[in-house]
Amino acid sequence: MVDEERQRLSPTHPSQWRNVYDFLEQVRLRPGMWIRGGSLRDLESMLVGYRLALDVHGIDEPFDFWPDGPFSRWLDRYGRSSALGWAAEIERQVEPGTTPLEAFFAYLDEYRAEKQAADVAGGSQRPDND
Repeated sequence: MVDEERQRLSPTHPSQWRNVYDFLEQVRLRPGMWIRGGSLRDLESMLVGYRLALDVHGIDEPFDFWPDGPFSRWLDRYGRSSALGWAAEIERQVEPGTTPLEAFFAYLDEYRAEKQAADVAGGSQRPDND
């Protein structure tokens, strides 16, 4: 089994996480442990804190989840842009029968797939730093 798939299926210690996407996979696995009531705004706040911690500790890691960052701009294609950021917009426009967190992870999977395809096409394969 591939390490990424194993991590997606089981909880791991933070010391094993390589990047923000590993953290997000743990949130996907056990959302109730990480996010009260499935609030994407709480998740967005956690991600901003994650990014600030990277800066404080001088860690250079690509980060796409600022409220007006690459992920937010990517969502524009679905009419999901807002001055309030990606979390508020997904929560506002979530389809009936889908939770905001489910919608976020569906968008995240599509975003990562497109980003990885673009990296491969551009000759920049970075599986650990998508």
